[in-house]
Amino acid sequence: MNPQDYNSPVAYDAQGRPLYAHPPESTSKQSTTNVRSEIPSHVTNAAISQDGYGFDPVTRVQLSNEPDVRHMIRPVEPSNIPLSDQIIQKHESSKRLFPTLNLSSGEHVLLVVHRHPIGLAIPIITTAIVLILILALVVGYPFFMEKTMVKMGSNTVISYDAILLISSLFAILVSIFGYIAVWIYQRNRFFLTNESVIQEIQASLFARHEQTVSLGSIEDVSFKKVNILETIFDFGTIRLSTEGEETTYKFHYVENPKKQVAILNDAVEAFKNGRPVSLSHDN
Repeated sequence: MNPQDYNSPVAYDAQGRPLYAHPPESTSKQSTTNVRSEIPSHVTNAAISQDGYGFDPVTRVQLSNEPDVRHMIRPVEPSNIPLSDQIIQKHESSKRLFPTLNLSSGEHVLLVVHRHPIGLAIPIITTAIVLILILALVVGYPFFMEKTMVKMGSNTVISYDAILLISSLFAILVSIFGYIAVWIYQRNRFFLTNESVIQEIQASLFARHEQTVSLGSIEDVSFKKVNILETIFDFGTIRLSTEGEETTYKFHYVENPKKQVAILNDAVEAFKNGRPVSLSHDN
C-alpha cells in the first residue's frame, strides 16, 4: 500500500475548494517536535549543554545572557568563620585606638598614614605673623601715643588699656583659628586594614566624611610629585583607582609616597591571592 500523500487533495467541496486528509495525531506531534529541534536556539542549546541545569525558563534566560556565569546558592543563615584569639585582640585594640572607624568583625588597622608636616607651614606661619603684629602694636603704642597726644590732644587718642584689651581679644581669636586650621589638617588620615583602605576627610570644623574601599576592588595604586618642593621634602599624592565604575580616590600631602604605595600594592596583592594581609614590606 502506497503511503498516503497528505499534500494532495482527497476531495473537493461544493465550492470546488480542495480538501486534504489530516495526519494522525502521533505523527503531527513528532513532526512538530522535529521541526522545533532543527531551529537554532541559544537558550535551548545552552540549557541542554550545561550539566546540572534543568529546563526552568529562568535558568534558560540566565544561560542565554550569561553563558559563562555560574550562580551559587547563598545559605539563609551563613555560619560565622571562627577567628583566632590574636585576630580578636587586634580587632579590639583597633576599635579602642580608632573609635570613629567602622571596622567589620576581625578587621584591624595595619597602617595609619598622616599628612606631611609641611602642610602645617601655612596656617602656623600665618598665625605667628598676625600675633607678632599684634604684639608690636601693644608694645609700640605708648610711644606712638606720646607723640600723637601733643598734636591731637588727649581726648582724641584711644587709651592704652582699650588697645591692650582689643589686642588681647584679637590675639585669642587668631590663635583659635590657627589651632582649628592645624586640627583640621591633622584630622585627614589614611588607614590600611587587613580588609580595606579607609580615608577620613575633614574639610572644615563640622564637615567630615569617610571613604572605604575594599582591597579586592582596588585595581591600581600610584603616586605623583608635581613640583620641586614635593621632591625636596619627599611628599606627594597617592591615587587609588577601583574596578568597574573606575572611581578614583586621592590622598594629598603623603610623606614618602613611594613607600606607602609599595605597602598598599603588597596588601592588595596578598588580599586578592588569599594570603594574610600584613606589613611585610620594608624600605
